Amino acid sequence: MMGTSVFDSVLLKNLWSTEEMRTIFSDKTRMQNWLDYEAALAIEQAELGLIPKDVAKVIADTAKLEKLDMDYVLEQVRLTRHPLVPTIRGLEHACPEHYGEYVHFGPTTQDVIDTGLVLQLKDAHHTFLRDIKVLGRALLSLSEQHRNTPMVGRTLALQALPITFGHKTAIWLTELARHYQRLKEIEPRLFVGSVVGAVGTKASLSDKADELEARVLKRLGLAVPEISWQPARDRFSEYGMLIGLISGTLGKIANEILLLAHNEIDELSEPFGKGQVGSSTMPHKRNPAIVENAACVSNTLKANLSVLTDMMKHQHERDGAIWKMEWKIMPELCLMLSVIFDNMKTVIGGLNVHVEKMRENMDILGGFMLAERVMFALSDKAGKQTAHEIVYEASMSGQEEGITFVEAINRDTRIRDHITQEELDALLDPTTYVGNAPAQVDRVVAQTKASGWLND
Repeated sequence: MMGTSVFDSVLLKNLWSTEEMRTIFSDKTRMQNWLDYEAALAIEQAELGLIPKDVAKVIADTAKLEKLDMDYVLEQVRLTRHPLVPTIRGLEHACPEHYGEYVHFGPTTQDVIDTGLVLQLKDAHHTFLRDIKVLGRALLSLSEQHRNTPMVGRTLALQALPITFGHKTAIWLTELARHYQRLKEIEPRLFVGSVVGAVGTKASLSDKADELEARVLKRLGLAVPEISWQPARDRFSEYGMLIGLISGTLGKIANEILLLAHNEIDELSEPFGKGQVGSSTMPHKRNPAIVENAACVSNTLKANLSVLTDMMKHQHERDGAIWKMEWKIMPELCLMLSVIFDNMKTVIGGLNVHVEKMRENMDILGGFMLAERVMFALSDKAGKQTAHEIVYEASMSGQEEGITFVEAINRDTRIRDHITQEELDALLDPTTYVGNAPAQVDRVVAQTKASGWLND
């Protein structure tokens, strides 16, 4: 059964999220965030009478990346070997007359870089919220559509008992809902800036430092932290771990789709576009390349998670050897998660559900998958423990001899003396032994809709 989305249009649309993330963490965006910080600082310093107002206006008007002489900035990079000073000098150099003397009047490098990274993470965060909703809506649709679609439930890799496909996707949906909640809960902790000076005491920011900090951060759309967080990096570590959790869920779903796409199982398949090629030598191949990529990136992403706790091991008030790890890890985590999101939006949005194959696979064990059901029916007459032993013996000998469950039951009078053929026929219909899976799906669907988290 084909998914509702058209593969080609979904793929083209979903490329945008990854490209957006590349823009968010580009050199241009990072530098412009630093310039926005310097502009906000100058404007609010002027409002508080700390620098002349005409100076602040010039600095703010000049704090645009396109107004900087990039050749000059690059030369400063070579000279200073410093992450921020070349941009500050570039802004100073671009300001006319003496106005550049008031650029970066009081804060320290870490104030600017930390706040700039928070601004980047805030933009990345918005794309994650959007993408998790896209996936959630697709899973909600699948859950509603397949609330009654029977399939094999598997435990420890083997067939266990019947479930419905909607039950499986509803579980995925609830996991994403918890991640959405986590994303929202972290916002007040993560989205704070820094205007505290060299060692966090605000000594260089005048007696109006607290008010200046509040005004600058408000202008940048950020909250004020309780105290300096220059040596306290739990905010970024927590966010990185949350990215790891989301990646873990999406990787789990991707891997399960891969397993169910095996030719021998063939219950699911990702959308396959016209002209898409699975193999350079085997013309028949329709490889699950997109979901495979999601699983691959998820597996790779977790290697970065071990660094997150090391990021918290700052010595004293600043530790460059630790602090600078964030400049690699946080953008990389966000970029990798965006790739996974794009892959999974494409796959889930156009997922092919092979209903007939799901039903066919329920008969692979020759009826033994319903042993539990027969056991409980027999327990009413023989007692649960005795019934378990009887059905266990019939199941083990039947599978070892290669006969069907019906054949194994029919030759065991301990079972047939208590269960009629009509009762047995009903008991061995796997589509009627899905418990209250459809009702559970209905409850999840209702709760999801009532919560409103999937609304735009």
